[in-house]
Amino acid sequence: MANNDNRQVADWHAESFELDIHGPVAVVRLARPERKNPLTFESYAELRELFRAAAYDRTVKAFVIEGAGGNFSSGGDVFEIIQPLTTMTMPELLDFTRMTGDLVKAIRTCPQPITAAIDGICAGAGAILAMASDFRIGTPRAKVAFLFTRVGLAGCDMGACAILPRIIGQGRAAELLYTGRAMTSDEALSWGFFNRVVTDDVLATEALFFAASLCAGPTFAHGMTKTMLHHEWNVSIEQAIEMEAQAQAICMQTDDFKRAFEAFAAKRQPVFRGD
Repeated sequence: MANNDNRQVADWHAESFELDIHGPVAVVRLARPERKNPLTFESYAELRELFRAAAYDRTVKAFVIEGAGGNFSSGGDVFEIIQPLTTMTMPELLDFTRMTGDLVKAIRTCPQPITAAIDGICAGAGAILAMASDFRIGTPRAKVAFLFTRVGLAGCDMGACAILPRIIGQGRAAELLYTGRAMTSDEALSWGFFNRVVTDDVLATEALFFAASLCAGPTFAHGMTKTMLHHEWNVSIEQAIEMEAQAQAICMQTDDFKRAFEAFAAKRQPVFRGD
């Protein structure tokens, strides 16, 4: 894996994906189109480290994850992931599954909102990347499949049994995770997995525009919203209300909050700076 001592997203160098910086938006592009952008041991680790580093980067305000060549990702590479796993010891397997789970944790705990731009095949671990993102924009030809049972594994991979039911409902998630069948674009939209569906020719532009629009908002408060959305799954309503009281009180001390009031009083649009 490439060495990234600086830890700034804009200076990141990776062997397994491309990274484009568009002002405050970082676009992560899975770029092995000839294989439908599969994931490898290296790409899991590099993506995990990228999103861990993002938690300390104040210049990048949002991410987009996309795939090259008309597909999002076909998931773990059969010969670079699946085949080696069949010969590993239990400790080695557990190291791998914990590492892939750490990627999901890094996506969910970095403060920046992450938008997945999904076209074509989005399967296996690729579907998990989409699931773990904060927003998902798809195309009519997008097909999302959690394929783990198709290779003799359980559907409970990388948090799927915890996260997917909260997005689309328990019964729908159970069907997809048991059968491994593809969720169509229409289903993904009506079930709430996709936030919107756009044509493939404007997908990248729409995802970038949406991410940029978030950057124009109060980005510190967005980070707090993301934290609360994920942490409050595990607490009671009473605890959640107290957590939100503390989070909102912190946001009330930001300059963005003051800017919003001053702009409202002056009948103009606020300009947020994330502080």
